[in-house]
Amino acid sequence: MMDVIVVGGGPTGLMLAGELRLQGVRVAVLEKEGEPDGFSRARGLHARSIEIMDQRGLLDRFLALGEKFTVGGFFGGISASWPDLDTSHSYVLAVPQTVTERLLAERATELGAEIRRGSELVGLSQDGSGVTAELADGTRLRSRYLVGCDGGRSVVRGLLGVGFPGEPSKVETLLGEMRLTEDPATIAAVVAEVRGRQARFGADPNVDGKAGLYRVVVPAEGVSEDRTAAPTLDEFRRQLRAYAGTDFGAHSPGRLSRFGDATRLAEHYRVDRVLLAGDAAHIHPPTGGQGLNLGVQDAFNLGWKLAAQVNGWAPEGLLDSYHCERHAVAADVLDNTRAQMHLLSPEPGPRAVRRLLAELMEFPAVNRHVMGRVTAIDVRYDVGGDDELLGRRMRDVELGRGRLYELTREGRGLLLDRTGRLSVTGWSDRVDHVVDTGVQLDAPAVLLRPDGHVAWAGERQDDLLGPLTRWFGVPN
Repeated sequence: MMDVIVVGGGPTGLMLAGELRLQGVRVAVLEKEGEPDGFSRARGLHARSIEIMDQRGLLDRFLALGEKFTVGGFFGGISASWPDLDTSHSYVLAVPQTVTERLLAERATELGAEIRRGSELVGLSQDGSGVTAELADGTRLRSRYLVGCDGGRSVVRGLLGVGFPGEPSKVETLLGEMRLTEDPATIAAVVAEVRGRQARFGADPNVDGKAGLYRVVVPAEGVSEDRTAAPTLDEFRRQLRAYAGTDFGAHSPGRLSRFGDATRLAEHYRVDRVLLAGDAAHIHPPTGGQGLNLGVQDAFNLGWKLAAQVNGWAPEGLLDSYHCERHAVAADVLDNTRAQMHLLSPEPGPRAVRRLLAELMEFPAVNRHVMGRVTAIDVRYDVGGDDELLGRRMRDVELGRGRLYELTREGRGLLLDRTGRLSVTGWSDRVDHVVDTGVQLDAPAVLLRPDGHVAWAGERQDDLLGPLTRWFGVPN
């Protein structure tokens, strides 16, 4: 029996596998596709995801293959200036999803995760000691826990019978890669003109560094009855002519797909020994580029908690806190993508709201607030207490022995102590203690969870003991 089966080898599943292996958990990733499809649905990492990669020592790999951007347009396409965010990584890192998946797969494999491609889950059952997974080829695998990271049409969620309430798609958009024969300058001019009246339109050149290949986005004629059926090149040409008066000479298509604006949120992220993460737990329009990021952040929250459960030191309620914390975050993302889809409508009412919001976002405080939500920098978990730091992620700070994020690479808790009077005796196998009297903090000391969120702030040892027990279990 292995410890955890992760179903789905996308960014969420691969990030989770790496987090589990960091804690010594035996994990296998089941991916039904035999090979990566080479299609990048998502194309960037927001600030909080960039911080996560930095916290785990992965950022240099991403920076080497990505490009930094500090331009507006990430909320409803409104071209406000880039705000001054409370992070050392105040930018968007443009990196194709294919690259993100490759780097996370390499990381998980380096740490000892097993990735089984061509393994399709068709059934599961669970009892008091574990989960049995049934594959399409008849193989049965046994694990202590199983996590469904298998996308919006999640087989795991369906087998569990977890409700997925929300709204169905009202509009649909075509997304595909193809070559265009029209002059690039003409394409750029036409796209700029059309986007003035239809924000769900675009043709971006040099996809994934491939000269001459365009990533084309155009509204569909309607909502397809069969959402699994890929659109045709003729459908793209027809819609391009409808909106731009030309199909740009589109030919030689690569991957063609469609997406809608459905918003749905799983009622439960956990059913006993089976959990959901990423698109298996929530779907929403891709406005703001939040989908991949939300899934990676789910995995970052879940990984250390599930590992603590497997390794036997999780305090009561720790694993359930995954649903409590991440379900609320996803609900907020669903709301802001609903708002963005409204702003993208060509109807007069939404366009008037868009103009008003564009004016408001010229105020720095409004701009920071909106982008703090999109980039997940402002996510705050309810950990109890009134201190403003509690529940927020700690930004990277300089220490006498390096940067804070350099000390979080092993995925352990961390007590950052300016007083030099505190102790983690009894928890030293789970929590590091760093004394630095010169560090700039808004508290004498802070206790960080393995995901970097502040669980306690103060200076008294007797006040620290409760949070240590709550988040890191009973002392040895």
